[in-house]
Amino acid sequence: MKNAVGREIPVGIAGYNIAPYQGPWSCIPSRQASGGKCINVSASEKVLKSIDAAIDAVGLRDGMTISFHHHLRNGDFVMKLVVDAIARKGIRGLKVAASSLSAVQDAIMPHLEAGVIVAIDTSGIRGEIGKFVSAGKLPNPVMIRTHGGRARAVESGELPIDVAFIGAPACDRYGNINGVDGPAACGSLGYAIVDAACAEKVVAITDNLLDYPLQRISIPQTQVDFIVKVDSIGNPQGISTGSLRISTNPQELLISQYAATAIEYSGYFRNNFSLQLGSGGPSLSAAKFIKEKMQAKGITAAFGVGGITGIFVEMMEEGLVNLLFDAQSFDSRAIQSLRQNPRHLEMSASYYASPGTCGPIVNHVDAVILSATEVDINFNANVLTGSNGKLMGAPGGHPDTAAGSNLCIVALPLVRKNFPVIRESVHTIVTPGETVDVIVTDRGVAINPLRKDLIYNLKDSGLPIMQIEDLQRLAYEITGTPGPKPAGGEIVGLVEYRDGTIIDVIRKMG
Repeated sequence: MKNAVGREIPVGIAGYNIAPYQGPWSCIPSRQASGGKCINVSASEKVLKSIDAAIDAVGLRDGMTISFHHHLRNGDFVMKLVVDAIARKGIRGLKVAASSLSAVQDAIMPHLEAGVIVAIDTSGIRGEIGKFVSAGKLPNPVMIRTHGGRARAVESGELPIDVAFIGAPACDRYGNINGVDGPAACGSLGYAIVDAACAEKVVAITDNLLDYPLQRISIPQTQVDFIVKVDSIGNPQGISTGSLRISTNPQELLISQYAATAIEYSGYFRNNFSLQLGSGGPSLSAAKFIKEKMQAKGITAAFGVGGITGIFVEMMEEGLVNLLFDAQSFDSRAIQSLRQNPRHLEMSASYYASPGTCGPIVNHVDAVILSATEVDINFNANVLTGSNGKLMGAPGGHPDTAAGSNLCIVALPLVRKNFPVIRESVHTIVTPGETVDVIVTDRGVAINPLRKDLIYNLKDSGLPIMQIEDLQRLAYEITGTPGPKPAGGEIVGLVEYRDGTIIDVIRKMG
């Protein structure tokens, strides 16, 4: 047959799918086939007047899956703006696939109650939404994933996203996005990067629409279908809230000092070691003591990784850390550093922690200090629920880094608000005990019996080393023996381990 330029083209050739050329704009490649977008979309066609118009443009329908990222944390306005608009259109039965849910997302509670949202897939859940789920009011069990597990699920197609709504602190008129410019700058867009690459449709919601081309690009124009300008996507003051704090509590500072000493004597504290610090007070505060030990011994770290705070930035600027790999910027200093310092590198959640890749960076972390709501005598850690089963936290990268690192330290007080934190059995297993190496409390330090090398290396550290069972008994002596674990009702949530298997379930609270 003849194609559009008059050339004879065979109807078929073995091993090839033959389609004759029909003109430069006649055949529009699908996203799945091309890995890109429609080739004839102009900038003027991408910029829409409203979120309502974007919902129409992407063809959002009942029962679809929409995604959001949480880089603005408690300052995020995007989810409410979008879900409010969806509700006005009468669309219902949606799944929200959010990288995490902060307390600010309680604003969408009316839409859960009305059935606009009937399923949730997330890393973190708390506040009124957590209570709603725990009470068994969500029609479908919530799926809780780690940061790496979520990236794996999205990239593999296990968690297909129909429309990703991306809060874009800076976006040009053809869809290039970054997180370091604009009034709502949030820094790294590590979680949104995965969604933008894999979602069927992508809508950028921005309060900072700029002329083309954007100078710094985190998410490229090739992955963005539509752009909507709004008055504000969020308040960056809400980023540094919750667990992100440097402790001044003497008890927590003692825990931090013990954790730093454990690293010092572990065998991994050497030139070019690598480090991740969790978001809890003791783990962040440990940086002060680690920094002092590095200076005293003339040690430089090859890199710091994870959610990056000003503490890490300070260590890099003082020459103690060579590079920072940032999946989420946790404060204004980290955001500014990512914008200005070429040694501060943005990374996706997949690069950070996905076990579905050829190798996430967590596999190269020497030492990590993490927090937890409770741990047990088998070294299992709970970072999702309280001892009563109340949803109040997030796995985040906890199980990912515990599995990948050479040394995983969980730092927490022995007793919290007159409740024992070291227990016979945690309510919800999020991070399995065989990946937790050392538990550090204010009253003693326990080393996992599986780590004979650490038992040997830390014997002369001066730390108050105890058996985990002795720590548990001490906690019970202080608080009294806790009552039995609440039985709970039907399953309202699934806790996925990073590899896609289910490690525990969440049951309805009475």
